[in-house]
Amino acid sequence: MPASRQLFERARKVMPGGNTRTTVFIDPFPIYAERGDGCRMWDVDGNVFFDCINNFTAMIHGYNHPAVTAAVIEQLPDGTAFGAPTLSEIELAELLVERLPSVEQIRFANSGTEGVMMAIKAARAFTGRPKIVKIEGAYHGSYDFAEVSLDSSPANWGDLPNSTAYARGTPDGVLADVAVVPFNDIEALRAVFGAQGETIAAVLIDPMPNRAGLIPARKDYLEAMLSIAHAAGALVIFDEVISFRLGYSGAQGLWDVRPDLTALGKIIGGGFPVGAVGGRADVMAVFDPTRGKPALPHGGTFTANPVTMRAGLAAMRALTPESFVHLDRLGALIREGTEAALRKHGLPGSCVGLGSLFKIHFTSHPVTDYRSVYPGAGERRKLDVLHKGLLDRGVLSASYGLFALSTPMTEGDAHEILTAIDDTLGEVAVQS
Repeated sequence: MPASRQLFERARKVMPGGNTRTTVFIDPFPIYAERGDGCRMWDVDGNVFFDCINNFTAMIHGYNHPAVTAAVIEQLPDGTAFGAPTLSEIELAELLVERLPSVEQIRFANSGTEGVMMAIKAARAFTGRPKIVKIEGAYHGSYDFAEVSLDSSPANWGDLPNSTAYARGTPDGVLADVAVVPFNDIEALRAVFGAQGETIAAVLIDPMPNRAGLIPARKDYLEAMLSIAHAAGALVIFDEVISFRLGYSGAQGLWDVRPDLTALGKIIGGGFPVGAVGGRADVMAVFDPTRGKPALPHGGTFTANPVTMRAGLAAMRALTPESFVHLDRLGALIREGTEAALRKHGLPGSCVGLGSLFKIHFTSHPVTDYRSVYPGAGERRKLDVLHKGLLDRGVLSASYGLFALSTPMTEGDAHEILTAIDDTLGEVAVQS
C-alpha cells in the first residue's frame, strides 16, 4: 500500500501524528480511502474491501445510495446552510418523533458527541442537579463528563468502579460529578442512588455499549434503572447514536422501554455530520426560547443544515422494516458462523451483538461487562492479527473487533466475509 504510506508521511507534516481522528489510526500507517460504492470501499492503492465498519456504524446504506445522492444533489443548488430554519428539519424531526414513542420533541446538533452533551445538559437544567451516572467502559463521545472511566484498567478501576480520567488534564470536578457503575448490575445502581440520589440528574446508558463489549442490556435491568432513577427524581438518557441501527424504533423499540431523553447521530444524517437529542416535551422545554432566555440555550452554525436534513430524511425513509429483517438475517448468519469458526480453530472467544452489529472477543470466560472483556496482552495481539489479517483478505473492520453491516450487502457478500473471518481466525490460531 505505497500510496497510503506516502499520504501518511505527507499528513504527519501538517497534523499531529498525521491524524485528525484517533479511531482511524492503524500502526504503522492507516489505509486512505478513495471512494465507496454499495458495501465496498476502494483505497488509494486500488485495493477493494467489504466495508464492515461503515464509518463506525454511520453508513447503514453503504455508499452512493440512489435516494440519498439524489436528495443531496437536489438541495445543493438551493443552498447548503442558512441563518434561518428550513422545512427540511421539520420533516426529519416528524419522522424521528413518529419512530420513537419516547420522543415527543427533538432538537438537532452536528455530532453524536454533541447530542449526548446536550442530553446531559438538558437533564441538569431540568432537575437542577449536577451529577450523572454512567456505565464503566461505555463510549459516549468526546464530552469530558461522558468520557469518564472509558478506558479504566485493573490498576485504577477499584471495587465499586472509580471515576477515572480518559484524557490527561481532566479536571477533578468532572470526575466528582460522574458516578460509575458496572453494566447490567441493578444492585450497584441502587447503591449509588442510595448514597447520592439527591444530587443525580440522570443515568446515561447505551443499551448495547460498543466499547464495553457490545453486550445487550437485560430488559429487567433497564426497567429497574427507570424505576430507581425516577424514584429519586432523576432522568434516564439512552445514547442511541449507534444502537438506533438495531431496529425500526431503535434499541428502545426492541426492549419496549421509554427513556426520558434519547441522543441520536450517525445513521440519521445519511452520511453527513449530525446529532440530535429528543425526549419528553416537558424536559425538552429547557431549550424553548419563546418566553425569553431558555434554561438551556443551544445553537450551532451548521445545526439542521438542509443538506444533512435532506440526506437523513432520504436515508431514514429507505430504512424500512424489511431493511431490518435483511440486516438481522445477515448478522445472525455471520455471528453463528464466527462462533463455529472459533470452535473449529480451537480459539477461546465468542461473537456477540444484535442485528447488524457484532464483535469478536478472545476470552475464555463469559462476556458480561467491560471488565470481562478487558483485553490482556495476548488478547490484544489476537485482535491485531485479526484486524490486519482481515485487511489482507479484503475486509475492513474496527481494530478492536467491531463489525457493522449495511443494507446493500447480500447473503453472498455475508458468506464471503465469513470465509475471510474463518481464514483469518486460522491465522490467529497459528500465531497464538
